Amino acid sequence: MCLLLLGYFGYHAVEGDYGYQALQKLKAREIDLSDQLARLQDERRVLDRRVALMRPESLDPDMIEERARGTLNVARVGDIVILRNLAR
Repeated sequence: MCLLLLGYFGYHAVEGDYGYQALQKLKAREIDLSDQLARLQDERRVLDRRVALMRPESLDPDMIEERARGTLNVARVGDIVILRNLAR
């Protein structure tokens, strides 16, 4: 009877919901989630920098004009336009 109990608890110590293998799976998941967190934090830093550029105190009128003309695909009279990547 004692051997059966020892075998039962030994099996569940390795294979059970809170056993050794479950612990290894949790550690692997922790590493994956840590990597994902690092990627998301990097992405957030990039987005924070882009948002900071949109604040009124950091806006450059020349940069705004350049971006607007590029986005709207227009040019002023006298601008020199260099076309590239015509054949895609």
